[in-house]
Amino acid sequence: MNALIDTVVDRVVFDVERGKILEFVRATFTDDPVHTDPGLAAENGFSGAPATATHVVVAGHHRDQRTFVERLGLELSRVVVGSVDWTYRRPLVAGDTLRGTRRVVGDETREGRRGGTMRLITLETEFVDGRGELAVTQREVLIERGRP
Repeated sequence: MNALIDTVVDRVVFDVERGKILEFVRATFTDDPVHTDPGLAAENGFSGAPATATHVVVAGHHRDQRTFVERLGLELSRVVVGSVDWTYRRPLVAGDTLRGTRRVVGDETREGRRGGTMRLITLETEFVDGRGELAVTQREVLIERGRP
């Protein structure tokens, strides 16, 4: 088994803020008014404005990206994000505080299509809410391209 598997690479805490929700609504061209109208959100059973589906990327602004990449033994200039997906247990709403723990769940080397090798590291972050309940899981694959 790879020594990095199950290694915690970082932890992050952030608040789901209404202003940030509004920024994501604009940036993602979301047209559902439930995200911007507190009355409509309440009518639909939300305790606050619900966040858009990609909202947890905000966590990246609270993380030391360079340090965790170095901790994984990657060269930042050769790293690209291969994929990101989210599994929600419940909607995130303004007023939530999320605590995320990011772990390595996969680390493999493959042959690249253009020759050379590439390293794929799969990370999983579990975000729990103020009650300690899992709210969302983010899974991302980082690809370190081989040297030319």
